[in-house]
Amino acid sequence: MKKKLVGLVGAGGFAREVISFVKKHIAAMAEGDSEAEFEFFLVETAPAAESVNGHKILSEKDFFDLPADEKHFNIAIGDSHVREAIAERFTANNCRPLSFHAPSAVVYEENTIGEGAIICDNCMVTSNAKIGKFFHANIYSYVAHDCEIGDYVTFAPRVSCNGNVKIENHAYIGTGAVIKQGAQGRPLVIGEGAIVGMGAIVTKDVPANTVVVGNPAKPFQKKP
Repeated sequence: MKKKLVGLVGAGGFAREVISFVKKHIAAMAEGDSEAEFEFFLVETAPAAESVNGHKILSEKDFFDLPADEKHFNIAIGDSHVREAIAERFTANNCRPLSFHAPSAVVYEENTIGEGAIICDNCMVTSNAKIGKFFHANIYSYVAHDCEIGDYVTFAPRVSCNGNVKIENHAYIGTGAVIKQGAQGRPLVIGEGAIVGMGAIVTKDVPANTVVVGNPAKPFQKKP
């Protein structure tokens, strides 16, 4: 019998929120593969505890050193640049990215979603969206038609991303933000590394590496 290990990297709040449906996903994989034995671990670069919520935490090195026929992983860490660095380390150690969709998440037809996604409960991806790798969609968020989302993009809870929007790599969209629909051939663009603040209403393009807040969303400027 083949031995397959699944590591969820992270043991903080987001990891604890998704463990339940991650385990259900792994159980479904096991039911569909009677010739394999699956084992689940939490993994951290430098564990601060031996376990969390009853789940054993391994260091990355310990996970890499375990004997197995296959190793899979996902990353439940909000910082997108940390996610990217971890993904590179795990891939270099012959671990394969695995996506997790909560049972109540809805993904309709003709969407393309990259490897390593985490799509949480009550999220929706409607149609003809293209989403990059290691995307996080937290609870009650949606991606509407014809959107293009880059790699390592993070949606906090209740993000409303309407149709014909382009979000570039490493952008962070805060809780309750609403992104106005773009036009076919002229998408509303949120640039690479941009941060959209909590509750912001985005009505026009956001430049790369810019923080916007408010209604309508405008660049955030600290007082002198």
